[in-house]
Amino acid sequence: MGAHDDLHRRSLEDPKGFWAEAAEDIHWYKRWDKVLDDSNPPFYRWYPGGRTNTCYNAIDRHVESGRANQAALIYDSPVTDTVKTFTYAELQDSISRLAGVLKKYGVGYGDRVIVYMPMVPEAIVAMLACARTGAVHSVVFGGFAANELAKRIDDAKPKMIISASCGIEPGRVVEYKPLLDGAIDLSEHKPAHCIILQREMCEAPLVSGRDIEWDAAHTGVEPADCVEVEATDPCYILYTSGTTGVPKGVVRATGGHIVALKWSMSNIYDVKPGEAYWAASDIGWVVGHSYIIYAPLFHGCTTVLYEGKPVGTPDAGAFWRVIADHNVVSMFTAPTAIRAIKREDPDGLLVKPYDMSKFRSLFLAGERCDPDTIHWSEDKLGVPVVDHWWQTESGWPIASNMLGVEPLPIKPGSPTKPVPGYDVRVLDENCNEVAQGDIGAISIKMPMPPGTLPTLWQNDDRFVESYLSEYPGYYQTGDAGFYDEDGYISIMSRTDDIINVAGHRLSTGGMEEVLASHPDVAECAVLGVADQLKGEVPLGFLVLKAGVSRGDDDIVRDVVQMVRDRIGPVAAFKQATVVARLPKTRSGKILRGTMKKIADSQDYTMPATIDDPVILDEIEVALKDIGYAGGR
Repeated sequence: MGAHDDLHRRSLEDPKGFWAEAAEDIHWYKRWDKVLDDSNPPFYRWYPGGRTNTCYNAIDRHVESGRANQAALIYDSPVTDTVKTFTYAELQDSISRLAGVLKKYGVGYGDRVIVYMPMVPEAIVAMLACARTGAVHSVVFGGFAANELAKRIDDAKPKMIISASCGIEPGRVVEYKPLLDGAIDLSEHKPAHCIILQREMCEAPLVSGRDIEWDAAHTGVEPADCVEVEATDPCYILYTSGTTGVPKGVVRATGGHIVALKWSMSNIYDVKPGEAYWAASDIGWVVGHSYIIYAPLFHGCTTVLYEGKPVGTPDAGAFWRVIADHNVVSMFTAPTAIRAIKREDPDGLLVKPYDMSKFRSLFLAGERCDPDTIHWSEDKLGVPVVDHWWQTESGWPIASNMLGVEPLPIKPGSPTKPVPGYDVRVLDENCNEVAQGDIGAISIKMPMPPGTLPTLWQNDDRFVESYLSEYPGYYQTGDAGFYDEDGYISIMSRTDDIINVAGHRLSTGGMEEVLASHPDVAECAVLGVADQLKGEVPLGFLVLKAGVSRGDDDIVRDVVQMVRDRIGPVAAFKQATVVARLPKTRSGKILRGTMKKIADSQDYTMPATIDDPVILDEIEVALKDIGYAGGR
């Protein structure tokens, strides 16, 4: 048994001992009464009785231990032509002063604050200032639609909203203030105050008596110290993107959050304190919370905040430039970002100008990564490319190759093995484990480890209904997959992406893997669409690489034959269409469910998180051309 397996086994046999040991690595004002309170399942609580503070662990402890002058944050913004470095001491000063502002306006322990900001340093300052005072932050992706922001305001009931006048996208300014004003008009709950960071690209009008400009709010304010909070108190609420109704508010308990994320930096990512780490995500998503802000700072690293895109700011070499400029040793991004780069620069020529000698590893997550993207990345970057798997609800990786424990052979298409603390099972509809190699519902035996969601914000019933009802005693991930003979797990698709073709259960993810291996395909998606004879049949969507000269029909014929050869005639894969782009959320997930509804001529709600709604019109046209979406 190797080191990974041994550590995993120990974490399941003695979870209390395992996580007590890990908890020694963070600062406690008061130690816990017990490691795990399992007296009221399924509501498990880690480190009850312990008292700590998220901001102290992220900032103050490093200032006090000799890292005051080390870079804590590098803000790299090609859209505003800005690069700025903040030391731990400078961040401590900014955060403690904003914490004083929160106190000045009556925000304190247990109050909620919504942060609705672009990718600017002040957003990180705002989140950590909330944690410093014991307030609970809820970050809403900057530029989110007014009605969706209103739902989150009504659910979290914030005393204050911290926002900015605008966000900057390549070639355009996105005004936030009209969206914020519209959301407050729509919401039943009204925040007492809004603090607005005015950006020079677009100054926003302020509402008298409610809105305070960022700098003016700081006038005459005394810096505030960290407030001790209970380990079981929420640090933040992060809403999952729902298209209808009230979104689910995932809660992150303070103590377990600090312990798990701190542990992950050395064991999973193999990053040392003082090194530069970069998660190319957005602070509105869980990756941004966990791995732009909290984990790197808990670990005493330098973290990078990037306000730009993988391509177009200015080109497909942008990521490699950031890595070289800031001596990044490990990077985390979504496969969709790498595919966008690969599409623009298929030969990887834009890697060559940059000195990436300090760079050791690339981590991918957010959606299933096709093997072709992993192979391309390994070939062009010359470092291990780790596809790892987790969710908003888990807060940190569920399955990963653990580079700091025992780097295992990479199997493209698999995120390797479950991480210590997670007892991952593959179940059938009767809650029995399936045979090795068979696809089933990936579920996690309760209790889950520290750092994962203990419940939903003020909605225990919905927590049980959403995650624990279908497989009693197990957290239902909503993903489908299987274990292989080496104990590697593969995440093939969402459980609702397992399609039933004439009685055969098939994974659309497996078909996507085949399509993605075609040399002319940059990106793809496979959906199960309604069919009178077979119940469902797979339909492929192909986005081609830049500069492809072969005809679309030839490429479609290729991929149909490839699926037949590799999966078999049982897949009934006979049709695909070439499209210019795929509809995605702002975090890069392909909106397969919406595309399926369009194909099946069903009504759908415009997804709240869609990156560009116009793409859905393009998809509908493409589908009509091949006889779907009411065509022909």
